[in-house]
Amino acid sequence: MTYTFSEETIEEIREKNDIVDVISEYVNLKRTGSNYKGLCPFHNEKTPSFVVSPSKQIYHCFGCSEGGDVIKFIMEYQNLDFIEALQLLAERVNINLDDKKLKRNSKENKKRKRLFEINREAAIYFYKNLFNNKKAYNYLLNRGIDKKTIKSFGLGYAKSDWEDLKKYLKTKGFKENEVSEVGLIIKRKRKEGYFDRFRDRIIFPIINTRSNIIGFGGRVLDDSQPKYLNSPDTPVFNKGKNLYGLNIIKKNKNDKILLVEGYMDVISLFKYGINYAVASLGTALTKDQAKLLNRYGKKFYICYDSDKAGQLATDKALEILYSQGIKAKVILLPENKDPDDYIKDNGKENFNKLLKKSLDYIDFKIYYYKKIYDIDTVEGSINFTKKITSLLKKIKSTIEIDVYINKIAEETNISKEAIKKEIYQNKKSYAKNREKDKYIYNNYRNNNNKEKIVPVNYTLEPGHLTAERNLINLIIKDKTIYNKIKDEIKPKDFFNNVYRKLAEIIYHKYNESDDMKFDYVKDKFEKEEMKKVKETFDMENPMEGSEKIKAVRDYIDKINYYKLKLKKQDIKEKLKQYEKNESKEGDVEKFNQLCLQLISIEKQLKLHQ
Repeated sequence: MTYTFSEETIEEIREKNDIVDVISEYVNLKRTGSNYKGLCPFHNEKTPSFVVSPSKQIYHCFGCSEGGDVIKFIMEYQNLDFIEALQLLAERVNINLDDKKLKRNSKENKKRKRLFEINREAAIYFYKNLFNNKKAYNYLLNRGIDKKTIKSFGLGYAKSDWEDLKKYLKTKGFKENEVSEVGLIIKRKRKEGYFDRFRDRIIFPIINTRSNIIGFGGRVLDDSQPKYLNSPDTPVFNKGKNLYGLNIIKKNKNDKILLVEGYMDVISLFKYGINYAVASLGTALTKDQAKLLNRYGKKFYICYDSDKAGQLATDKALEILYSQGIKAKVILLPENKDPDDYIKDNGKENFNKLLKKSLDYIDFKIYYYKKIYDIDTVEGSINFTKKITSLLKKIKSTIEIDVYINKIAEETNISKEAIKKEIYQNKKSYAKNREKDKYIYNNYRNNNNKEKIVPVNYTLEPGHLTAERNLINLIIKDKTIYNKIKDEIKPKDFFNNVYRKLAEIIYHKYNESDDMKFDYVKDKFEKEEMKKVKETFDMENPMEGSEKIKAVRDYIDKINYYKLKLKKQDIKEKLKQYEKNESKEGDVEKFNQLCLQLISIEKQLKLHQ
């Protein structure tokens, strides 16, 4: 999108919206020295790592690395685009964003409004249709959805006619290409014209946290396939970045969020007083959706269908949430039940009893892997135990580990001593690998940074090392590659010690001659290093022409991406040190400068992804 506001207008909005005042409306901030601290709204944490600098008007979280200015905060927290965030902040300080403050006509902004208007008009039409169609209305009544709930969610009905909605929206002044852009009609393949996407379906409007209708879901009234149909991704709708029911969560301000699979689950739970359920939109849970959840809740639960597919989806969702720092619990339903069925048959009180018995991460894994592995067999029992003990290696509490040792022993009849040994061997191996990575990382920094080394943990990425090896292989095989990249990437940029040393030799040799042979390097490495060197020389590479050039660019991008990650790690460690001494004026200034550098690096990292 091309933003149309002048820099002067944007700067005026920034200046009048003090970042501490704005963020304080969403986060409880406490002054610490010259900065403010609070619990991060973008990931789940118990110890505050979210820092706001009033002098630099920026924020940064040391836990999840989110950071930026006041506009970026509103974009991320409210899930808005740049223009929408700007408008919200402008309204907050009574700035009128009229045409005089635009460099040119706000075409993109008008287009978004137009698309929202189309969706709104369609939703109104679907809603009216529902009450004029007995079959559709009775379908919802028979499923326990009353008129009040229908109104709360704006449920509707799409007629069976192939062009009904298209014709209606035309009478409202909307063109076919506009209606097609929001996915409500589809272009015919064999002849001219368009037809309605949703036909003879119950309609579920998808509403964002700004109360805009961004898309639709549709369900058939019988058992025909596909049972559900959703709007495609459009300029105003992205399935992987939105959740059904999130607008209600925001309105009710409940600290609990319950993740379910379908529209009807959300609606039925709401009818029975569970007004904190959301559903992903026809896709598996995404990281973007997990981040969105984190902004609106503090306690998280998953309640998917109890069948095999539902349990698999639960396991995957749990991992996605865990990767974003969200510790969710799992509600287990009786066999062959979904939340919609269960709440109607058993009511709110019994559902809340299940919620109180919900399983945390490890307990669900035990439950889930027992279904996968036959623990009545020797092989199944061993595989089950290894799977669970591998998860326990990251737990720091010895008491918690001991509880799970007893559980596993009871389930498998494997001795507690054997299970304990397996866990602590895993923990030692894990710690040993981390220490090895830390040593290699610090060794790299020692060769590339004259400043004092700060011990950190850093895990090697095989993809990066492969990129280094493949790039050197191409340089060895073709000096023209060397000539093209020698000023862009230097030997010191290689992370791996062997590849860095090999690059130094190659660069030096190419300055003297046009060929590069194995004989030039075979006496310059230790015995254990020579295997890696010989593999690099012996690799066959069939790529030619543009394919080779593209590969070189990909390898360089990977190496540069890794360098940025190292810089980011350095700055984060320095920031932690400055945080302890932030009362000193000079340290506060350095701290704020480092925050700005970190934000800049994170922007660059996003460009590389």
